[in-house]
Formats: sequence, C-alpha cells, structure tokens
Amino acid sequence: MSALWNQPRGNGGLLSVRRTCVVRSLGVVSYRDAWDLQRQLVEQRKARVIEDTVLYLEHPPVITLGRNARPEHLLTPPDTLRDLGIELIETNRGGDVTFHGPGQLVGYLILDLGLIRRDVVWYVRTLEEALIRTAREFGLPAERRHGLPGVWVNQAKVAAIGVHLSRWVTSHGFALNLETDLRFFRHIVPCGIADAPVTSFREWLGRTVDRRAVERSLTRHLAELLDLAINHAESGSQESEPRALASGHDLALTQ
Repeated sequence: MSALWNQPRGNGGLLSVRRTCVVRSLGVVSYRDAWDLQRQLVEQRKARVIEDTVLYLEHPPVITLGRNARPEHLLTPPDTLRDLGIELIETNRGGDVTFHGPGQLVGYLILDLGLIRRDVVWYVRTLEEALIRTAREFGLPAERRHGLPGVWVNQAKVAAIGVHLSRWVTSHGFALNLETDLRFFRHIVPCGIADAPVTSFREWLGRTVDRRAVERSLTRHLAELLDLAINHAESGSQESEPRALASGHDLALTQ
C-alpha cells in the first residue's frame, strides 16, 4: 500500500478503532432530493445521531454548478437545457461545472473526518484511490494525471470528485461514468478542463458492467482506505430525518 494511505494512527493518522459505516443503495433520486437528504444526514452526523454513511444513487439528467463554476463553462443556454430535459442547479460543493445522469454511479459520503483524519487533501486523494482501484479491477488502466483533478483512463476522465465539508463532516462525493451517454457532456466544459475528453466503463470495455459489482468493489476499497466496518442497509431504506439546520464554518474542495 502506498505510503500516502499507510499513515501512523493517531496524531493526524487513522484512529485505531474501526467505525461502522452504513451503505445505502437508493436507486434513481432527483438531485434536489439527494441534496436535501445529505444536508439532513450531515446535521445528524454532527450530532452523532447516525453513523458514517455512504449513499449510492443515480440522478436524472442534471448539470450542477459548483462554488468555483465559471459562466463560460456552461456551453448551452439554460432555456435550451430545460427544453432538453436537463436540470441546472447551483450547489455548494467545490469545483466547477459537471453533469450527472443515467448510467452514472454517484456516491455521496457523510463522514466525520474529525474521527478519521482532519486532512481534506488526503480525503480527496483517498476517494481517488478507491475509484482507481475499482476501475482497475474491471480492466480499466485508471490513474491520476499530474496537476489535473479526478480519475483518468488514457487521458480521458472517467470519474469526477467534488466535496463539501462542514465542521469536518463531509458531503457530496464522486460521479463514476459506467454507461453514461457521453453526449451530455457536450453542454459543458467538464470540471472546467477544456482539452480533456470524458470516457466511461462501457466506452472503454465495449460492454455493460454490473452496477452492483462496482458498488461492492468501491465499498470494499473505501472501507479499507478509511478503516471502516461496513453495514449494508436494505436497498432504498431511509430512516426519518429531521430538517437540516443552517450551519457555518464550511469548507469546500473539488478534485
């Protein structure tokens, strides 16, 4: 294992006590509903009402604008997007503009980094590493590109990462292109990187992959890298959540 993830425990490293993380597969959820759920779960996690949580889901077509989004990176007018059935939403995650839609595996992580490691860059790199290891298991030569964010295959981006932190509790996460219709990305400059193409598992492999198998692989790698004991909730199950409260001291980062 790379030294980046083989850190001494305590004093900034991983804690020695493994925490339980609940994993939920929610199916297709609108972006606004998923964002509302995340905000509720973040407040619950801050209050230690719930355990660390990972949500796997898929969105209907939506373009989201992160905190650092530049207007010129949206290539299609909002009215045209609406006519095409693509929602446009400004969000609080870090980063620029990205697309979510059918055929993507989206992962949102509600984790208390105060109990793991208070290091945002390390956290983002850890998400990248989990995605890289998963992609390689399915035959994609995934890697990082120096100076460029995300996960790449043969100079094309296969996964985007954008996170938000509030009092060291994370939200948002990653979007992994499994069999996404890549034509949707023509409407944006993905993540603000003009000369970088986008790819998917299907485009690279020439076949469909088992979505649940990808989820299982990602879960295994996240558990190992973040030192979590995984508890799988019933598919689609959601406990009653209180309304999210306004909070300050927020930090956002995208990779």
